Amino acid sequence: MTATSFHVPGFAHGPNGSAAETDPVVLGLMQGAPVPADAQVRWTDGSMWRFPQQRWGFSHMRELVPTVNIGRAGPVSLLPVALRDDLDDVQLTTLDGAAMTWRESLAATYTDAILILKDGVVVYERHFGATTPATQHILFSVTKSFVGTIAEMLINEGKLNPDAKAEAYVAELAGSGLGDATLRELLDMRTGLAFSEDYVPGQNGLTDVQRMSIATGWVPRLADYAGPDGNFAFVASLGKNAAHGGDFVYRTPNTTALQWIIERIEGQSLAAQIEARFWARMGMDHDAALGVDRIGTGFGGGGLMASLRDIARIGEMMRLGGRWNGAQIVPTSTVERIFAGGDPAAFVACQYTGNLDGNYGSQWWHRAGGQLMAMGVHGQGIYVDQAAGVVIARLGSHPVATNRGNAAVTTPAYDAVVAALQ
Repeated sequence: MTATSFHVPGFAHGPNGSAAETDPVVLGLMQGAPVPADAQVRWTDGSMWRFPQQRWGFSHMRELVPTVNIGRAGPVSLLPVALRDDLDDVQLTTLDGAAMTWRESLAATYTDAILILKDGVVVYERHFGATTPATQHILFSVTKSFVGTIAEMLINEGKLNPDAKAEAYVAELAGSGLGDATLRELLDMRTGLAFSEDYVPGQNGLTDVQRMSIATGWVPRLADYAGPDGNFAFVASLGKNAAHGGDFVYRTPNTTALQWIIERIEGQSLAAQIEARFWARMGMDHDAALGVDRIGTGFGGGGLMASLRDIARIGEMMRLGGRWNGAQIVPTSTVERIFAGGDPAAFVACQYTGNLDGNYGSQWWHRAGGQLMAMGVHGQGIYVDQAAGVVIARLGSHPVATNRGNAAVTTPAYDAVVAALQ
């Protein structure tokens, strides 16, 4: 098996096909007893990362990779429902100039499930294909926002100093590309780490993302691969090629280092912290899960799996200043710090589609209008518009990994539906 023949997260292959044509139920993926060879979705051959097989895989990750459970507790905090029948026909124009309706935008972005809250009330909810209300769908980099929020909470508790260097908390990072980066530089992804978040398969050996995927256990370890094994070993192996504190550059190992720090300082795994701080306190509908590497370390860069309504609760809690169901889940001052965002001047160079004047801070994306976003590749997201009283939770299986692939549709679609709700 060569580096270029094995498919790793985020790579689509062959004709995409429409959302309807690639519906995993319509295609019969993983149906049958036994499942026919051409309908199987597997980890061992990388088919779980290929399109359209990924449209089944993203809703069934716990059946494909090792995970640790994140348990819910207590009575379910019910979400009031008053569904509207007019939102499907909301009109919008994409950033590419195409006219479409809200309903059409969901198909155009290969949406698996979506929910809209207006002032805490569910006004819209849809599930498609293999995704059900109980599905623990992979959230990919939405996970980063949980890591960032916990780090900001620990700063608020006086357990972490945002100006301290990473190596002060994790000695194993000394001498690595991130050892001399401050926590704030990690939180805002303004490090000079030598790592490229490029999801295009390499033609001359493994890319950085492919090596990370092997280390984290997303794909089998190649027989001739001698690189680091495990999330923490991988980040410790990286160097740097620029000074820290410059422009924002999106690099997942920043989050891995931050995860290592919060696990070291708390003496608890990331999964245990997410459970204790969120899932066990918020009356979630379902357990969540976190993907783990071959030695059981969680993947804070993108391994969280959860149901649609539960991530909507997270968004609504943030909209309400950290309060949920009568409890202060995240301190108000921490929520305010997160909403304050990062430095817009450091964000300009990335020229992010649909968010040219935004910023990135605390492991959350920010729009100039004050909206807060947790985003994951292939279309995962939590969108919080405090001023409008709107929260949107979304799960997807878009064939293109980067959210630049669907932001030309999702950004104007969100703006149009928010406007329709005012």
